[in-house]
Amino acid sequence: MQPKYKRIILKLSGEALAGEAGFGLDEKIIARVVDQLIRVHEMGVEIGIVLGGGNFWRGRQGTNMDRTTADHMGMLATVINSLAMQDAIEARGVPVRVQTALNMVSVAEPFILRKALRHFELGRVVIFACGTGNPYCSTDTGAALRTAETNADILLLAKNIDGVYDDDPRKNKDAKKIDAITHMEVINRGLKAMDTTAITMCMDNDIPVLVFGLSEEDAIVRAICGERIGTLISAK
Repeated sequence: MQPKYKRIILKLSGEALAGEAGFGLDEKIIARVVDQLIRVHEMGVEIGIVLGGGNFWRGRQGTNMDRTTADHMGMLATVINSLAMQDAIEARGVPVRVQTALNMVSVAEPFILRKALRHFELGRVVIFACGTGNPYCSTDTGAALRTAETNADILLLAKNIDGVYDDDPRKNKDAKKIDAITHMEVINRGLKAMDTTAITMCMDNDIPVLVFGLSEEDAIVRAICGERIGTLISAK
């Protein structure tokens, strides 16, 4: 298999890393993801990763907490996931750098674009934590922003669901999977592929997005090699 893309940003949801438990980290899932990332790295693909934090903290979790405080807690949750992923990848012999949008220099580098690009050149995987570093912004928006900033070829969204559907497949058994769709159609139809800010940023910067299921066999490798899995969101 040959890679279709030279540089990619992979967005992994926190829930996907939690597995069936729904909370914390599932070591088997992380190992399966890392196995695929190692194979892709050996193909010469430059890999950036953005991790969600929903396996530890999501929104205000039903409380009346101040939104800014809750969002900062979510950013810290992404750092936990990022350090775990860094450790798992480096255990396989591939160098990793975690960069955070909030300064916490004892555990990771601050996000500096030119340093991130240099890490790519040196064959390091770069994990971008803390989303954009701003409250009221999701990690999807953080992933779209890092894709644009690093001039990556595509944003890969690995989720618990195998693509974008015309309705919520968990609630509607007749929901139909969409193979390809434009950014504007996603917005106009109110589909929940990404939040509106993220999909608009991808549209404005002509960033293709591939939404696929993490549980599918070799899904990350297949996606990077151009196999038509999941749902492709693009300009046309």
